[in-house]
Amino acid sequence: MCTVILLRRPDHAWPLLLAANRDERLDRAWDPPAAHWPQHPNVTGGRDRSGGGTWMALDTTTGVVAAVLNRPGSLGPAPGKRSRGVLPLLALAHRTAADAARHLETALPAGEWRPFNMVVADSRMAFFLRGLGHGRPQALALHTGITMVTSHDPNDLTHPRIRRHLPRFTAAPPPDPDHPDGWRDWEALLADDGFDPAVGIAETLRVPPRGGFGTVSSSLVALGADGTLHWRFAAGPPGEAPFERVALKGRAREFNREF
Repeated sequence: MCTVILLRRPDHAWPLLLAANRDERLDRAWDPPAAHWPQHPNVTGGRDRSGGGTWMALDTTTGVVAAVLNRPGSLGPAPGKRSRGVLPLLALAHRTAADAARHLETALPAGEWRPFNMVVADSRMAFFLRGLGHGRPQALALHTGITMVTSHDPNDLTHPRIRRHLPRFTAAPPPDPDHPDGWRDWEALLADDGFDPAVGIAETLRVPPRGGFGTVSSSLVALGADGTLHWRFAAGPPGEAPFERVALKGRAREFNREF
């Protein structure tokens, strides 16, 4: 189970801030974000070596970012189903998040994949897509403010992780991507591995290694109103692995800010 947190502020210099922890089998090989796909030269993302796709990627020309998560009871591959890692790449074939959501909702055969959640966003709009393993995905425009997505629907307080951490992200000072230490509060939240024993480990945001599964990486992404793109990546559990700037290639290189 992965987690994506978004902060939408349409009239701000940084209208879209995104944080994500990736939870996965510890023995599933992957590569950190880079331009891994020759057929998609403007796309930077982490690559899953098993399926060849990605859990999260960013198009540096359009500024569209997409991330995919599983839904309850659908962890891992299944015979006859396509890898969900291709879904962000399909989303990034469109020039805006709105175009991607509109196309996927009307044309994507969701039955070709196991159930999934997906987030697609740019500096103007953000969408949640729910694929239930049949028919077409359902797209929902995300409101301003904080949204938290796990294997459940956005801000679903029946999920222990959302119930514990959504108020914390809402109360935390918003990150400032213009400052070298501007993500400090969100970094600390992503590294939180605490939980109430009465509730169980489903509450924790950084999942400790357990049964060959745990949090394997973390990302912080900022999309600026002026086209600036900023991605910091921890190639391990947050709080243990440092966040480092991802080199973004293509037109967005003009806007990269050094930290």
